[in-house]
Amino acid sequence: MKRRIAILGSTGSIGTQTLDVVRQHPDLFEVETISANTNTELLIRQALEFHVGNVVVCDESRYQVLADALQSHDIKVFAGVDSLCELVSSSQVDIVVGAMVGFSGLKPSLAALRHGKILALANKETLVAAGSIVMATARENNGVILPVDSEHSAIFQCLMGASGNAVERIHLTASGGPFRNWDKDALARATPGEALKHPNWDMGAKVTIDSATMMNKGLEVIEARWLFDVGAERIHVVVHPESIIHSMVEFEDGAILAQLGCPDMREPIAYALSFPRRITVGNRKVDFAALGSLHFSEPDTGRFPCLALAYEALGRGGNIPCAMNAANEVAVAAFLRGRIGFYDIPRIIEQVMSGAIFAADPSLEEILATHREATALASQLI
Repeated sequence: MKRRIAILGSTGSIGTQTLDVVRQHPDLFEVETISANTNTELLIRQALEFHVGNVVVCDESRYQVLADALQSHDIKVFAGVDSLCELVSSSQVDIVVGAMVGFSGLKPSLAALRHGKILALANKETLVAAGSIVMATARENNGVILPVDSEHSAIFQCLMGASGNAVERIHLTASGGPFRNWDKDALARATPGEALKHPNWDMGAKVTIDSATMMNKGLEVIEARWLFDVGAERIHVVVHPESIIHSMVEFEDGAILAQLGCPDMREPIAYALSFPRRITVGNRKVDFAALGSLHFSEPDTGRFPCLALAYEALGRGGNIPCAMNAANEVAVAAFLRGRIGFYDIPRIIEQVMSGAIFAADPSLEEILATHREATALASQLI
């Protein structure tokens, strides 16, 4: 039988690439529900192409435009995150692709897991902000989380070949972003346009800026802690500019398994959708002779302090990663609008983390409150 999919954030980078995987394999998948925040124009085109059953626009002010366009096509139209939570809980959905950007992905991800769904998770912030709650929800309801991030998918694939052997370390690879070779003076003057020019990956604006600050890798460290139940001291970040090795797992005897491939997010998306099978997506194959060599180096947290802040947040635990994440979301949005400079992003994050009221074992209500308070403080600082 076809696997029925709900895509949270279908108009973004991960969402559109997920639909491309479905487009190539209509015999394996069908799309039941799609959603977007505001991009109703693309949402309408996607709904018609894939003959979806339900469409959700999270910005409720866009509902009427969507309804008017789709009312004659037997497609149900909804508005708001609460509607999305109800739809991902439906018995008509087998796999939920969590591709919403930022903290907004938390509630629908939890709704899917509460109903025992497979969650193909691309939204880092869900585990960063509420890792203990998300993992407990999955365990208690027989929900399954399959990682879509290329790095976490790589680790997962390596662990599939580990035969239960104890893991010594995880090596998370980082491209280094567009500013890998820039000095601090140049970084202080970096513009949003320069930061958006990622050398290897085609991603949305927020993720691309996070890559430029290396906060993206910091978020992935926290995500890896929850997905694979390893401490921060066993998660090592290594800069690998070619982005061919997507991550590695090291074992007690010193052996290392690595997952390699050309930079193409459709590979990890397809693996999560079809697991445990592997399906083709028409991607480019690695030509080792043409590559010639691969390079590795330690990250420079002096130039990229966001990575160190993420490790600090993970070490402090509780609701501090949530506060860090909220501050980062606000600061990145301000940087993209030209309101603050590149190094103001870590400054704001650090101040918000320092000002957060600590909760060692936060409830969901406390996580939501932390997000609100940290967002407000970051906005005041800006």
